[in-house]
Amino acid sequence: MINKETIETVVEEWLKDNDYFLVDIIFADGDRIVIEIDHADGVWIEDCAELSRFLQERLGDELGDYELEVGSAGLGQPFKVAQQYVNHIGDAVEVLDLEGKKIQGILKGVDGANFTVTVKEKQKQEGKKRPVLVEVDKTYAMDGVKYAKYLLAFK
Repeated sequence: MINKETIETVVEEWLKDNDYFLVDIIFADGDRIVIEIDHADGVWIEDCAELSRFLQERLGDELGDYELEVGSAGLGQPFKVAQQYVNHIGDAVEVLDLEGKKIQGILKGVDGANFTVTVKEKQKQEGKKRPVLVEVDKTYAMDGVKYAKYLLAFK
């Protein structure tokens, strides 16, 4: 019987010669194994097919009746690994914190397991009658939010 660690070892072997990184391995309903990979410049279908063939060659009979699906993590889907945050520095993101508050801003940086988003907030300033929009940096722990994801912008 195949397990996640075995698949991860083979995937990492293929990844070491590529600029891709592993996002997730999911054992889905219906005996389906879903492998999500990502790349700073996007995922090419030819590379997904190459990884799928590589897995078939290395694992062969171990895969048994499992259906293998290799694809990208999906644009607009929540980030699952730190490298996804790094790849989107400078991009618009949406964050849902643990209290259910949703913010949108620009992903400013990543430091270990934390990330910083620059948001615009209205703040009362001394000598002004009305609140003024100012940029504020908010730092979150990657595991301290419900999700963070790339914010698709259609112009």
